[in-house]
Amino acid sequence: MPGPIKVLKIYTDEAAYFGDHKVFEVVAARARAAQVAGATVVRALIGFGHTTHMHRRHVLDDDQSVIIEILDEEIKLRAFAASLSDLEHIGPITLQEVEVLHWPPTEAAETATPHGDT
Repeated sequence: MPGPIKVLKIYTDEAAYFGDHKVFEVVAARARAAQVAGATVVRALIGFGHTTHMHRRHVLDDDQSVIIEILDEEIKLRAFAASLSDLEHIGPITLQEVEVLHWPPTEAAETATPHGDT
């Protein structure tokens, strides 16, 4: 497991685009390219921000709030957040401490130790 882990949360909405791609897809792709420890995109049922526009699930609308959660060490997350300055339609970005209760081994660690050995 890497050093102390934090979670970076990026708020946007499903209808936000950067060029031809949804903002949350761009952020997730950039997170993967930056080789962060992990990222998840979560759709919210209801949400609103500074505009007080209510984002909610509707059959004909794709305007739900989206939260992108990214796990890694603080220094890497701060650098990643700074790299998103060219993206519009991003809401708040927060950085929070987390307590990691389980961290799966990396593929390299799995291949270095035969199964069953500790």
